Amino acid sequence: MLTRSPIKLALLATATVAISLTAGCGGRGKVKDTAFVARDVDTLYRAAKDKLDNGDTKVAAALFDEVERQHPYSPWARRAQLMSAFSYYVAKDYTKSTQAAQRFLEIHPGNRDAPYAYYLIGLNYYEQISDVSRDQKNTKLAQDALTEVTRRYPNTRYAADARLKLDLVADHLAGKEMTIGRAYERQGKWLAAQLRFRNVIERYQTTSHAPEALFRMVETNLVLGIPEEAQKAAAVLGRNYPGSEWYDKAYQLMQKHAPGISAS
Repeated sequence: MLTRSPIKLALLATATVAISLTAGCGGRGKVKDTAFVARDVDTLYRAAKDKLDNGDTKVAAALFDEVERQHPYSPWARRAQLMSAFSYYVAKDYTKSTQAAQRFLEIHPGNRDAPYAYYLIGLNYYEQISDVSRDQKNTKLAQDALTEVTRRYPNTRYAADARLKLDLVADHLAGKEMTIGRAYERQGKWLAAQLRFRNVIERYQTTSHAPEALFRMVETNLVLGIPEEAQKAAAVLGRNYPGSEWYDKAYQLMQKHAPGISAS
């Protein structure tokens, strides 16, 4: 399972947006139930904000949706769209949060809050990243969405957090490749294993899995009877990770199975 940065980091950014969107809404009002009867926009928006403040995030999201439905041409509708996306995110309904954020971007692509909408989409996929033993569709979607944030808005605080999360996403994807590669090794499928380890070396060389991937290249090349290729991988491992356990293991393997070829 991916080690994620604390949820407080995400909420720090979301809270900033929430404050800016709700400033000037006035005091809290009370709603007796969730029946979405016609109400003036100020009352309806205030009711949604009250629910959000009280932690009733699903009802808050539905009420923000009502603001947009009942008052589509009001300035409050734009605010409500993003607040709906935020409320769904806090409620962990990531699909609806993404849909709300995407709808906001479709209608208001140049809005000043567009960076946050893109960032929220990335967060929704990021929160759904699964263990490396499972399908990594959401991991790749998170990578694409967070990359879009850094590409479009490189100097924002959202991009700064997206870069941190992208490092963790890359490490997770590398971990998936390593898991598959090791499984192929256990089955004696050496070439298939090498393909996975090479992916890590070429695509995720800055992750924590790179040293082991290089060692596995040494290991599989020796099994395949290609000591010269094993030596190349060992040399790269020695130059970049000279004090690592994986270099020590590679050195020992080379001494045992290819004593005439230096591992450095």
